[in-house]
Parts: sequence; C-alpha cells; structure tokens
Amino acid sequence: MFLLYSNKEFIANLKSGCIIIMEIKNWKEYPKVQEVKEKFENTGGKFYYVELKADLETRLEHNLTPHKLEQKPSKRDTEWTVKDIYKTMEKYRLNSNEGEIKFENYLRINNTNLSPDEVSNMIIEKFKLL
Repeated sequence: MFLLYSNKEFIANLKSGCIIIMEIKNWKEYPKVQEVKEKFENTGGKFYYVELKADLETRLEHNLTPHKLEQKPSKRDTEWTVKDIYKTMEKYRLNSNEGEIKFENYLRINNTNLSPDEVSNMIIEKFKLL
C-alpha cells in the first residue's frame, strides 16, 4: 500500500499498479479525491472510496492511543491534539452528507464502535478484495 505524498510519486505508482491510500482531513479536500479518481481510472485502475465516520469521543480516543502517539510525533502534545480536533471540527465539515458521494465503489463506515480489523474486513467484503 502507498500513502500519497506528491503528484510525482502518485504518477509513478499509477504505472506500477499499486494501491493508493489518501487521507483527507476535511471535506474541503474532496476535489483532490475526484482528481485522483479520474487519473487512476484513466490508467485502467479501479478506485475505491471508503469514508470513515466516528463520533467526537472516538476521534479523541483514537488520537491519544499509544500507537497513534508513537507513529505521529505531532500528536504527542496531547493538549494541542485535543484543541486541534475541536478547532478542525468548528472550521471544516469532516464527513460527506448522506448520499452526497456518487462513486461506484463507495463505502461509508461509522467506525465509532468497530475495531480496525472489523473495518478492514468490511472493506474487503464489500469490494471483494480477497
């Protein structure tokens, strides 16, 4: 799997047939997702869009787990992390509205009470990836 960092890396991975994972922080970035979808499909690839939705308490818990703090140094300032979540929620819409996304391969998951393994299995099953 590949996390998209730049357009140059994106084009290289399109040609190699890798799976591309994009994390968007807020709904304002949605046009970029549409652009990536078109580029990917124009090279013969399949595009899958999974939108994760969680309540505020779950978002806060997730950002403060030992794994997250280990992987993301910016989250280690836990006071800042909590304030940033609230600030982001005030400034941006974090999820689409029901029925707003019209992608063929789209799945919306409320992962508030689900483990990462449960979410992964739902994605695999929905898109028949195994």
